[in-house]
Amino acid sequence: MPAVPLHRPEAPPVAVVTGASSGIGAATARRLAAAGYRVVLTARRKDRIEALAAELAEAGHEAVPYALDVTDRAAVDEFAASLDHHGPGPGVQVLVNNAGGALGTDPVETADPADWRAMYEVNVLGVLNITQALLPSLTASGAGTVVILSSTAGLATYEGGGGYVAAKHGAHVIAETLRLELVGRPIRVIEIAPGMVKTDEFALTRFGGDEEKAAAVYAGVAEPLTAEDVADTVTWSVTRPPHVNIDLLVVRPRAQASNYKVHRES
Repeated sequence: MPAVPLHRPEAPPVAVVTGASSGIGAATARRLAAAGYRVVLTARRKDRIEALAAELAEAGHEAVPYALDVTDRAAVDEFAASLDHHGPGPGVQVLVNNAGGALGTDPVETADPADWRAMYEVNVLGVLNITQALLPSLTASGAGTVVILSSTAGLATYEGGGGYVAAKHGAHVIAETLRLELVGRPIRVIEIAPGMVKTDEFALTRFGGDEEKAAAVYAGVAEPLTAEDVADTVTWSVTRPPHVNIDLLVVRPRAQASNYKVHRES
């Protein structure tokens, strides 16, 4: 793909959002654009991010779509190289690692290793790939921020969640370790760990398109979190003064006390 032009006089800071084609990623891109960032939208579904870029442009915001699979390291490196770092401008200031997902709810005893591998690839290695590729630009910005969207699954276990829980624990550990390793450099590492979020695709993807099973996840829960709730949390964290680091922010709906304690109305 052609170079992504980022710099010009008085250019706004740039935020790269992965998994921006739907759900939390798309909502975060909208919020960051409204907050004054020029947003680079990345996801595998080119048509979705192009439509979102057009929507943001119509609203007077700046957005650049770039089709990208974060599990493809060569493609990620090509993306990083395509970013135009020449000329004036702040460069990439924010990276939101949002691409992820869950597959299946089988117990460890019978789970499909292919599902576990796919979840590890996107939730862990995807974060590693894009973060490594953009760290030089984030450092050069003088006030970089790496956001990792993990999950409460990265902090506690539940039956049937072994593969996803393991992957999100991996994402959580990347955030913790990276923060230790980057201390003293002008980069913050922020981890946002959402609980129950109702989006159009997360549960549906997890259950292989089974709408009945997907709906059952949220049955009786009056107000699960929305993608916009999480996007608001991400944007608030990113827009704190540069010396303020939100190490870990857990956000759940009021009806959810833990991964397995949820109030459901009859």
